[in-house]
Amino acid sequence: MEPRLVGPGPYRATRLWNEIIELFRAGMPLRKHRCRFKSYERCFKASEAVDCLHELLGSNQNFGPEVTRNQTVKLLKKFLKNHVIEDIKGRWGKEDFQDDGHLYRFPPSSPLKPYPKKPSCGKEVIKFPGWDEPKAGTSQEHIPVKSVTMNSEMWYKRHSIAIGEVPACKLVFRRELTQTNTEEIWKSMTLSRLQKVLGLDSLDEVLDTKLVNSKHIVQNAYNVTKQGIVILEDKSKELPHWILSAMKCLANWPSCSDLKQPTYSGFERDVFKTIMDYFGQIKEPLLTFHFFDVFVSVLGLLQKHGKAVEALQISCLLLPPENRKRLQLLVRMMAKISFNKDLPPLSESVRTRTLMVQAFSRCILCSKDEMDLDELLAAKLVSFLMDNYQEILSVPSALKSCIEEHIVHLQRVQIKYAGADTDATFPPPPFCHQISTDEFEYQRASGSQEPLAALLEEIAMNKEISVKDKKKQLKQVNKN
Repeated sequence: MEPRLVGPGPYRATRLWNEIIELFRAGMPLRKHRCRFKSYERCFKASEAVDCLHELLGSNQNFGPEVTRNQTVKLLKKFLKNHVIEDIKGRWGKEDFQDDGHLYRFPPSSPLKPYPKKPSCGKEVIKFPGWDEPKAGTSQEHIPVKSVTMNSEMWYKRHSIAIGEVPACKLVFRRELTQTNTEEIWKSMTLSRLQKVLGLDSLDEVLDTKLVNSKHIVQNAYNVTKQGIVILEDKSKELPHWILSAMKCLANWPSCSDLKQPTYSGFERDVFKTIMDYFGQIKEPLLTFHFFDVFVSVLGLLQKHGKAVEALQISCLLLPPENRKRLQLLVRMMAKISFNKDLPPLSESVRTRTLMVQAFSRCILCSKDEMDLDELLAAKLVSFLMDNYQEILSVPSALKSCIEEHIVHLQRVQIKYAGADTDATFPPPPFCHQISTDEFEYQRASGSQEPLAALLEEIAMNKEISVKDKKKQLKQVNKN
């Protein structure tokens, strides 16, 4: 059985778990071993299992070569707990697996995880304000309308209405968009874009959209510093000052402007342990339990770099603002520490980048139900975040522009023709620039004279109109 890339979609963590079990069972060599003067058929040593699974995970594009031997041992502990393997005497259920010479075997049938049945969340339909007649007491004369530079087509349309060739039109407008309307538009269009990037028919099986807070999206998009860091309205949710000082110290090492006390040998390791302990005790990961399936699904796009970045941009925009800010500060610190050659090693046995991933993966992503591949999936995601944090943790400009243009369109005064099924709107120009007074006067004159000349020529050349009617129409044009 060849390993394959498990793409985005529902139950990706379960699909990966089942595939790894099948690959491990198919690839693990089984042979006779002796233990305490007794022979056992079709079994393997613990260390042999670690060798085999570590190689399997490292060559699997769903996980990659950054998987450590220690992570492999932890996964085999979970295999033992879930009865994927058992010791040579048939015992299982305890996480006492060690990288040693103890003998293990596969049970007669290895249970694969069933796919959970999630209750259907239902599709949330955002109701946008509809076209309405003006409210009682409201005069259309007071509707503010921006002047439009006339071209020949628009001039002819207005003139043809005046002489009765097409039905008359009227101005209609939507009810004023409230803050709630705007927030719901942001939510609807953001989720729609996420669904499209993930390539899913529905987000229902990876996300309960009813639990997505539209206010959080808008705050994350607009309440930001020049560096793109979220500004929190509730200051009680800020990181403690001493943690911020410690993070700045290691991120900017050897410059520790916030710390006035003198340093000592091993000082940087103590500072790092303080940060690690603080984030290690938080009750819920920064990406929250609710969004676990979304981020695991995004991991299926890592082979398509651009799509993965966009999907993570949008997914991180859904987070509570305090979580997003902590994630921005933490991942930025991790990346800077990893590339800081002036910072002394923070561990004797593990390189700095690997240490960052191991220390903070669980506080960034994990499942409430302790999915068995949590650590491997989190490590994969955190590594990608560290490499692309500046782009991922910024506001997606294309999405923001699209939503803002849509909101402007909804608020624009419309022209509606009697008997027409749809409303006619003039789309906004892609850009505009200021022109001089002389240029404006020239455009105004040419914009009216050219179509006027075309109209006069059309009347004169029309053979179906009598001379008497032509004179009447020419007089009407002169009056206008």
